[in-house]
Amino acid sequence: MFAAFGRCRFLLIAALAALLVSCTFTKFAYNQADTVAAWMVDDYFDLEGTQKHDFQQRFERFHAWHRQAQLPEYAQFMRAARTRMQGNLSREDVLWFIDGMRARVRTAARHAAPEAAAMLATLTPAQIEHLQKKWGKANKKYVSEHKLNGTPEERHEVEAKKVIKQIEEWLAPLNNEQEARVMTLVRDRPLIEKERYAERVRRQKEFIALLAHRREDPQGFAARVNDWMVNWERGRAAEYQKQLDASWQKRAELLVNVHRMLKPEQRTTSLQRMQTYADDFVQLASAGGGASSRTAAR
Repeated sequence: MFAAFGRCRFLLIAALAALLVSCTFTKFAYNQADTVAAWMVDDYFDLEGTQKHDFQQRFERFHAWHRQAQLPEYAQFMRAARTRMQGNLSREDVLWFIDGMRARVRTAARHAAPEAAAMLATLTPAQIEHLQKKWGKANKKYVSEHKLNGTPEERHEVEAKKVIKQIEEWLAPLNNEQEARVMTLVRDRPLIEKERYAERVRRQKEFIALLAHRREDPQGFAARVNDWMVNWERGRAAEYQKQLDASWQKRAELLVNVHRMLKPEQRTTSLQRMQTYADDFVQLASAGGGASSRTAAR
């Protein structure tokens, strides 16, 4: 339900942030985050040999920090969320969880920014052009998948299916009647996917402009990267921010309504899932793993 936070500030934290705030988190995936991140960054930038090695070392340091410093706190957060879900879920509870997820992504971005800046400073013009081409293809896919050129009914259907999928992965499987009710609730929400896409493109252009400063003063460039990664709301149009805030409020109301329609066995399943997340975070924090653990030990 909070997949929006999977849109990370930069690819250096993409693998971890996507895993931790998406609906597909597993212990195995977290332990393989270094491999996933290396593939993602190379796919977008077409890195050279020395850059690949440099990225691997930087990500291993970040991954080790994240495992040791963040996962225990994530476990506490999930346990607190589970406690809130035991009663009658309120809109304030949902917004508390959203704010908590957002704050944790921001913390990860802030820690990753210096490493990201150092790597970005090595990019060649050809690699930046490669990134722009990849974004161009990804943007076309986004437009197609979200039916941005379709009818309002088509766009509502896409959004409803996405919401149902997220609810079932985070909470519990829904029956046909519940799915139909969710479809109705989603149709009551304003459509802002076109505005969201415009913001996506704006951020991409902002990032390309940022890279023009990569060969200047290292500290100044690092500050620019940190600002872009951590303060992602900066530069948004006021009207879009207003629409986005209203959308999150509607999302919270929708989730409260969904929680109320869950049957006792579905609520039990949702509580078990939250406990599983907390347990997994504790185990991952204590177990270490792979290259990241070796880096942390050096």
